[in-house]
Amino acid sequence: MAQNTGPAVSLVPVATGLANPWALAFLPDGQFLVTERPGRMRVVSATGQASPALTGVPPVAAGGQGGLLDVVVDADFARNRRIYFCFSEAAASGPGNSTAVARATLSAGASSLQDVRVIFSQRPKVESALHFGCRIAQAPDGNLFVALGERYQRKDDAQKLDNHHGKVIRITPDGAVPPGNPFTGQSGALPEIWSYGHRNPQGATIGPDGKLWMHEHGPQGGDEINLPQPGRNYGWPVITYGENYGGGKMGEGTARAGMEQPVHHWTPSIAPSGMAFLTSTRYGAAWQGSLFVGSLKFGTLHRLEVAGGKVQREGKLLQGNGERIRDVRQGPDGLLYMVTDSPQGRLLRLQPG
Repeated sequence: MAQNTGPAVSLVPVATGLANPWALAFLPDGQFLVTERPGRMRVVSATGQASPALTGVPPVAAGGQGGLLDVVVDADFARNRRIYFCFSEAAASGPGNSTAVARATLSAGASSLQDVRVIFSQRPKVESALHFGCRIAQAPDGNLFVALGERYQRKDDAQKLDNHHGKVIRITPDGAVPPGNPFTGQSGALPEIWSYGHRNPQGATIGPDGKLWMHEHGPQGGDEINLPQPGRNYGWPVITYGENYGGGKMGEGTARAGMEQPVHHWTPSIAPSGMAFLTSTRYGAAWQGSLFVGSLKFGTLHRLEVAGGKVQREGKLLQGNGERIRDVRQGPDGLLYMVTDSPQGRLLRLQPG
């Protein structure tokens, strides 16, 4: 692994005292939209003041790894003030939950969510507090990719097309199935599915190439970066570079015909979370085009140099920081921002110089 080379950087706190923040998005006038896993969404001002919790957030089945998860603003937010977010949704009756995606309009005063509508609910709902996954990436055509976990106990579902566990789905902003989805019209397959065989996605972004990049947690080892292609099978739990917790072989090995290899994998695991390409030159030309991934396990920020759809070199920043990095995004100012997963979580800016 290459050592980090590049500019001197420092971490600048923007806001503190956030309750297990999970995702951040950028609003006009230097404001931030932040989700807190217990089920609250807040606006943070450019000077770091967090608003009261926004009203209008639907009921969230918070517990374990579940709660209020990712949030993104629509590409045309300046005109429509639309956002998309995902959360763990309880079954209408009886036990069980699943990951759901909602769209809403942020009120003019940024104090409430209006016109809230759930546009997708992962099927089936199951009793589990684990592996909700859920990162949202809006493609250049406006459609939404949503990366979904396999709910841990239901790992074998990731290889079946009659459910949404361990899948990347592709839907329109209204939740419909857009033209071009690979399993539309196939008997026994859910039409929202784009790719399958995933474990627990914790990062997704559209690259400078316009393609979807994502990463997912392996079991004990084998965290992966993948470029999900339509209809492809990414192997979990049949193939993996990880092993069972506590040791022992998982699945059939690391490769099988008809199953895709990851672009990159981390063994041992770093527990990746958050993912952003740096398109600006705010940190110098050497970092432009790099992919940045946070680590929950080590509190490090990983910089990956990519070319031709492959990782060429990797370096680590923020070693010794000690904070679980949950999300990483490039802001409108071209700088990188992060949130840390803690009951007293922070919103941080990576400051050059």
